[in-house]
Amino acid sequence: METLGRRLDGRSVVDEDLDAIVAASRSELDALSDSTLLVTGGGGFLGYYLIQCVLRYNAGAPAPIRLTVIDNFMRGTPAWLADLARRAPAAFELVAHDVTRALDASHAPYDYIMHAASIASPVVYRKHPIETIDANVWGLRALLEHYRRTYSRERPGCLLFFSSSEIYGDPDPAHIPTRETYHGNVSCTGPRACYDESKRFGETLCVNFAASYGLPIVSVRPFNNFGPGLNLDDRRVVPDFAAGILAGRDIEVFSDGSPTRTFCYVTDAISGYLKALVRGRPGEAYNIGVEQPEISVAQLAELMRALAHEHFGYRGRVVFGNPRDGQYLTDNPGRRCPCIDKARDELGYRPTVPLAEGLRRTLTWYSASGN
Repeated sequence: METLGRRLDGRSVVDEDLDAIVAASRSELDALSDSTLLVTGGGGFLGYYLIQCVLRYNAGAPAPIRLTVIDNFMRGTPAWLADLARRAPAAFELVAHDVTRALDASHAPYDYIMHAASIASPVVYRKHPIETIDANVWGLRALLEHYRRTYSRERPGCLLFFSSSEIYGDPDPAHIPTRETYHGNVSCTGPRACYDESKRFGETLCVNFAASYGLPIVSVRPFNNFGPGLNLDDRRVVPDFAAGILAGRDIEVFSDGSPTRTFCYVTDAISGYLKALVRGRPGEAYNIGVEQPEISVAQLAELMRALAHEHFGYRGRVVFGNPRDGQYLTDNPGRRCPCIDKARDELGYRPTVPLAEGLRRTLTWYSASGN
């Protein structure tokens, strides 16, 4: 990856990231070659890189990955995806579809499915709890049924469910770093429960479909992924701080800043998901994230302030205040840090991007795109 001193623009950040993903995931992408791949929720943050990564690979592949992307575009069609559709790259199909509705006969069998359709921002999913539950439960169930009916055992394949680190709730300190075997400390009735519990039940569906029908179904648990493609108005912490920086405002922390997290740059995350799709054991779940550094929200804000000052001349401060939303901090985990031994040992997953480098690249992209 680039050093902090190098000047980049937004497009070169994404281009270099895509090249890095393809290089790190060459064997997995080769395994997907000449197969059919469905990505749900392709208009979202992870779709931004997943789709462009596959198309970047296809440009030089003798047998391309035949990619279908579906999304209900609840928040509109992103400009980047509309542009891709207009250019109509080979082996690419974009379909407007509500994932909670069953796939009919017009949808061909898919060798691989990546179910990433879900609202993931706590601020947004608390405003749309039923839609969040529907995507994680009924949308997943519809895809599982379609996969059960159409999967060919004569070809390799997998259905990958994007679960969440939120299934662990607020872990006991004895279980940090958190392993996949930890059963969680989760409220089933709090303001975050629509997301946390529907992801938990989604994993239950996956495990039982895998066992009952002998299907290759795997879950991944993302830990605080960030990077280009994540909307500034998403209200997760990195874009929230970046929005203040770009506007020339102080960085506002709506807590005392003590909760801790680890943050995984998107290139490392995508390579982990591709490894899980191709190498994951049926019925298993894998943490995808980084183990270090585990830093507080206050430390993250200060790091972003310092990077923005050094590279963009930012003059703001980090300030602390009370959230305008009374439920903003309810059930907010005190710590979030994964153990990735399972992904490292079974998938060959090895994240490499330092936090400061990922943040600099993200800020560069935001400042260039105005997103």
